[in-house]
Amino acid sequence: MNLIIFGPPGAGKGTQADFIVNKFNLYKLSTGEVLRNEIKNKTELGQKISSIINSGSFVSNDIVKELVELFISNNKYKDRLIFDGYPRNLIQAKTLNELLNKYDQKIDLVLKLSVSLETVKKRILERQTLEKRADDREEIAIKRYKTYEKSTEPVIEFYKKLNLLKVIDGERTIDQINKEISDIIGLI
Repeated sequence: MNLIIFGPPGAGKGTQADFIVNKFNLYKLSTGEVLRNEIKNKTELGQKISSIINSGSFVSNDIVKELVELFISNNKYKDRLIFDGYPRNLIQAKTLNELLNKYDQKIDLVLKLSVSLETVKKRILERQTLEKRADDREEIAIKRYKTYEKSTEPVIEFYKKLNLLKVIDGERTIDQINKEISDIIGLI
């Protein structure tokens, strides 16, 4: 089973993806974490990624595709991935389908955590205090929220047309969201 989880920065994607990984024995492919590891390791690619992310933008489709294919092509992760933060646009969604087809896999479910900008701002400020992430500043959060909403709308429609989309109220407690997700996955 391969899943995708959507939501703007601060929606709780990472928290919910971790829950799903533990409960259903899957592997999380968080493009954000993979990109942050490149930055942390101070690779040439990491320095490039850092300047893009710190400006409030998203990295190119080609960079992300290269990183994602490393996971999809690995038999250890076959049909056991949850994509967190990918795909971000329609090109990436189509690329993901091509990559999955290439390795005889597919997406079984797409979850969208729906949260307001106010909730995102509150959570980003809390997360910034705890995690000290460079991209957790309110002005960047607002820009990324708006960019996310605009760029992922076609992606959400793409998966909705494929009857894979389930929208989750992300304003509720973590446990309430966990339960709803478990119930949905249990039906697959």
